[in-house]
Amino acid sequence: MADLDHEALVASQQQTLASPRRAYSPGARVLFGLLDLVYGKPRTLSKFKVLELVARVPYQSWEQVAYIAITHTHRRPDFARRVFDRVTESRGQEDNEQWHLLILEELIAAEGTAEPRWKFAVIPQALAFVYYQLSWLLYVLRPAWSYQLNADFEDHAEHEYAALVAEHPEWEHRPFESSFAADYASVATVADLFRQIGYDERVHKEESVKAMAEPRFR
Repeated sequence: MADLDHEALVASQQQTLASPRRAYSPGARVLFGLLDLVYGKPRTLSKFKVLELVARVPYQSWEQVAYIAITHTHRRPDFARRVFDRVTESRGQEDNEQWHLLILEELIAAEGTAEPRWKFAVIPQALAFVYYQLSWLLYVLRPAWSYQLNADFEDHAEHEYAALVAEHPEWEHRPFESSFAADYASVATVADLFRQIGYDERVHKEESVKAMAEPRFR
């Protein structure tokens, strides 16, 4: 993902806040409803951690399906190469989501927030398992359906991060200090950290929307 400077990050956040959300699919609405039901509607770092844990799942499912496809396309090298290129791109997005998760875990630990294991370990893993199976099935039936679901999820995350920053003006003056800073992004404040993460989610969404339009994924 591209690292934006402060001015570009602020502009990106304002663009997100001013843009309408996607018309979410029934599956996405159910998922978002479950998250609100279990973790509440208020935007907390712990809730965003769950969001990031689940966000990695579609990329993992696509990678699994793609590797299966590659093993059965040895007589179609051009197709196998396209599949492999898609796997490489998806892995990069998955790694990006992993950085988000690690940084959130670090911030939560620094604040000393108590997180019941059943609520922040057991349930998220169950949600991730269901989401993985759904993403995998949709990809097998028609890849565009799985990309659409992911675009909905990433759009939701993009808007939620933009709203989160707006709710915490004090973060404009809180320095971002992290053992993962050099690996993820060079931002000065926590506000810009979450603006950058929100921008990343937009890029992920746009990649899924682009994939939906490609003939081989329809």
